[in-house]
Amino acid sequence: MAVDGLTQAERIVQQQVRAQRTFNVPVIVWWIVSLALLGAMFGGVSIKLGPLEFETIKLDGEFIARAAPIISEGAAQTLIISVLSILFASVLALLTALARLSRIAPLYAVATFYVSLIRGTPLLLQIFFFFLALPRMGIILSGIMAGVVALSLNYGAYMSETFRAGIQSVGKGQREAALALGMTNGQMMRRIVLPQALRLVIPPIGNDFIAMLKDSSLASTNGFVRELMWLGQNLGRREFRSMEALLVIALWYWGMTIIFSWLQGRLEKRLSRGDR
Repeated sequence: MAVDGLTQAERIVQQQVRAQRTFNVPVIVWWIVSLALLGAMFGGVSIKLGPLEFETIKLDGEFIARAAPIISEGAAQTLIISVLSILFASVLALLTALARLSRIAPLYAVATFYVSLIRGTPLLLQIFFFFLALPRMGIILSGIMAGVVALSLNYGAYMSETFRAGIQSVGKGQREAALALGMTNGQMMRRIVLPQALRLVIPPIGNDFIAMLKDSSLASTNGFVRELMWLGQNLGRREFRSMEALLVIALWYWGMTIIFSWLQGRLEKRLSRGDR
């Protein structure tokens, strides 16, 4: 029934839009307040509260303006490491999940051993292992490749649980129906199970990629990967401005995280349309 030229459904939508706007206004205000407080923390401001008086951190603006473009050159390498690692990790996670769901004992044993070993050792140790230990076996990896291999194996082990849960979430009835139609197990997995499972695991993979952006900084510990952390630390130490350099690095990571979080949100909305 139309009321004031609008249907009931349209009025409900308008109310939801107004409610969302009412909610967004204080959120934006508090974001601005938080940014202002953060800026004051690094603004060299003198604050006096009764008998207490202290001064916030004063940064060298001239160094930041000069160093920011140099440090920013490492962003491309950070993204390359992260993108390659998440691609390899996704493939490895899918294969590991399938092996853990398999009734073939050797596959199941190797998959569970791999997950247990990787989850039981620190990522930093794994990066050093692939960079330092493998040359003793005649396998020499560059700093970037050692970081990509370590990140891929590390995240592949954790992400395998996500893939396994996604595969198991597909109803048993659909599997039985596919087999009843004459599909083989492989066809059932490719045509019925995996398309639905991948739709469920893509959003968590976005979270893992955002986490990997930050963990990629550990690749710089071998001294041969000139990404954001390596460039910033070296420049800051050389000119005794480590605080300013770390601030530039933090802003880069924060900015990339905001961008990819927004992209992830858009992707999740697009994928959720089929549930409505």
